[in-house]
Amino acid sequence: MVVQELAERAKSQLKDITGLMPSAVTEAFKDDLGWHITLEALEMARVPSTADVLGIYEAILDEEGKLLRFQRKRARLRCQTTEE
Repeated sequence: MVVQELAERAKSQLKDITGLMPSAVTEAFKDDLGWHITLEALEMARVPSTADVLGIYEAILDEEGKLLRFQRKRARLRCQTTEE
C-alpha cells in the first residue's frame, strides 16, 4: 500500500474514533512498529480563525492500513507555525 492510501485510511479511522475531520497530514514514516502518520485536526474554531485550536495526532497503521494505535500528541493555535 502506498503512503497516500495509508494517510487517507489514517484520516478516515481517526475521524471515526474522535469525530474530528483531519485536515492535513504533516508527517509519514515507517519503522518496526508500523506506519506513523501525523495529522492535524480542527478541535475548536475561533474568531479570528488564526486562533483556531488544532490537535496534532499520531496514528500507527499496519501494512494493510489497519489502525493499531493513535495518540493526541499536542495542540496548537493555527497561528503558531513553529515548535515551541
